[in-house]
Amino acid sequence: MSSSPGDLFEDERPAAEEDVSPDAPLAERMRPRDLSEVEGPADLVGPGSFLANALAADKVPSLVFWGPPGSGKTTLARIIAAKTKARFLGFSAVVSGIKEIRNVMEEAARAKRQGRRTLLFVDEIHRFNRAQQDAFLPFVEAGDIVLVGATTENPSFELNGALLSRLRVVILSALRGEDLVRVMKRALADPTRGIGNKITVDEDSFEWMSRFADGDARRALTALEAAASHLPLKENLSVSLLEDLFKRKVLLYDKSGEEHFNLISALHKSLRDSDVDASLYWLARMLEAGEDPLYVARRLVRFASEDIGLADPSSLTLAIAAKEAVHFIGMPEGALALAEIAVHLALAPKSNAIYTAYGEAVADVHERPNEPPPLAIRNAPTKLMKQSGYGAGYMYAHDTAEKTTGLSCLPDSLAGRNYYRPSGEGREKDVKARAEAVRALREKLRKRNEEK
Repeated sequence: MSSSPGDLFEDERPAAEEDVSPDAPLAERMRPRDLSEVEGPADLVGPGSFLANALAADKVPSLVFWGPPGSGKTTLARIIAAKTKARFLGFSAVVSGIKEIRNVMEEAARAKRQGRRTLLFVDEIHRFNRAQQDAFLPFVEAGDIVLVGATTENPSFELNGALLSRLRVVILSALRGEDLVRVMKRALADPTRGIGNKITVDEDSFEWMSRFADGDARRALTALEAAASHLPLKENLSVSLLEDLFKRKVLLYDKSGEEHFNLISALHKSLRDSDVDASLYWLARMLEAGEDPLYVARRLVRFASEDIGLADPSSLTLAIAAKEAVHFIGMPEGALALAEIAVHLALAPKSNAIYTAYGEAVADVHERPNEPPPLAIRNAPTKLMKQSGYGAGYMYAHDTAEKTTGLSCLPDSLAGRNYYRPSGEGREKDVKARAEAVRALREKLRKRNEEK
């Protein structure tokens, strides 16, 4: 049956091998029809694996396949659909609304009472909003349907907790280079679904395409098909032709999804570990994939305070200067300003003393009673306030030889609290000596004040 986007497809199982059009893309023609054709770890798709046993017993539980593009999510879902004896239903990426979902779920509940199981496949399940996901929940919980989802996004972020707790998450990784080479060699040799050895491909070219594909089987087969279309019969595919055809690979990146957070985390942690080369690499990965350079600049400014602080006070100034340079000259020229500050931050002495100190102060603000400031350091602009003791005992630090009076400026319950503990790294070594000397002097003056 034909349907528009968002419609339901009942028992529209994957086409048999002979039904796939010879004009379909190579990646579609070569899509595995059985677990034995799927590349991946043996503990996931091999004999005796969870999926193999579930299919053999026709007892597939509700689950969600999570992995990058081309890792086999939809392929595995289609294999399950083809092998199960259950009534099969499939949603496209976006359904019409909650009402339609509930209608289908109620139909599945009726089918269960009649002894018929229903398997519902939802591709790109992360596109369903929270209300739509909630509509699935009672029917999954009651066992009225077996829900099989597929997503490129982290289910922890994209699926509500109640639904996620009732699904088994199957994590698929990007295919390894040797996996992709096997996929391409199988397609090259297959005379029915594949290319049928119409061209020859050397090992260097297979390796080049596997690197280009970045773990994506679909991209690898698309590259092979495109290259084959540019060669006469029986000609050899060379790396030079591949480089001409694919001058710039499309980098895997999602500026609002998990990969965004993975890469900024990699950059931040490389900087923290003083790995200058890794810092430059992750910076380049983000910028070349189209990340907002001002977002990166903001993160570098944050790093300068969080991980360097007073160990090198110039880092914050330089990070802000790099941000201004990017804003002023734009990209791609601004990338060099970011590279410069990344190198500086990676090689700078490290201290998280400011980060830790502020965090402890914040914790006290939230966890302890919010007492008023001591009377001595309160302002007393009116007669009544003076009579009430505001400002009583205050001493003006500039009038003393020591430039400090030893006044207790914290609330009574926090007296003597030391939040800032300098690390002794870089310039903070001098700051540490100064902080220790000032604290000792203030304690001496405090005791002297008490004796008066």
